[in-house]
Amino acid sequence: MKTLLAVLLASTIASAGDDASPGQFRHAITGLFAETRVPALKDALAKIPGVRLVSLDVDEAEAVLEYDPKKLFPDTKPEQYAERLDNLLRAASNHTLGVRPVRTVPREKLQKVEIAVAGLDCEACSLALYEILAHVEGVELVKASFREGRAIAWIDPKKTDRSKLVQALRRREVDVRSP
Repeated sequence: MKTLLAVLLASTIASAGDDASPGQFRHAITGLFAETRVPALKDALAKIPGVRLVSLDVDEAEAVLEYDPKKLFPDTKPEQYAERLDNLLRAASNHTLGVRPVRTVPREKLQKVEIAVAGLDCEACSLALYEILAHVEGVELVKASFREGRAIAWIDPKKTDRSKLVQALRRREVDVRSP
């Protein structure tokens, strides 16, 4: 059974044609929660032969990558390309980065939620904060900063709200500050 992620990513890759010919493909990059993560993304992509970073939008956590799916994933069905690319990037980044479909909800329809937190003292803490919020249904984009002591999430208000984000953080024992 195909996962929704695999199906959506396959449709992103197949946007150049049903045969997934060589080209440039836009992907959302998971784990790209701050500008400081750009070197990690570049390093990870450099470890994947045949994949080249064409452009990067850190604010939107999206990248245009150039590759040939047939060469990168020989003997693989086109609907599995996306999952395989996600696996390659996760492996190359020690499971801190990945790909997923670009969001379909325009930013202007999303609600921005800022949450102040205490106790973050490194980039790994920011990654943990990102991971917690990114897995809440309805969260489309997350930025996290240990330097600023906050997370910013852009959410689909039809699917989630601030209280669900705070609840997810508190379940993981994150010290959430009052607004």
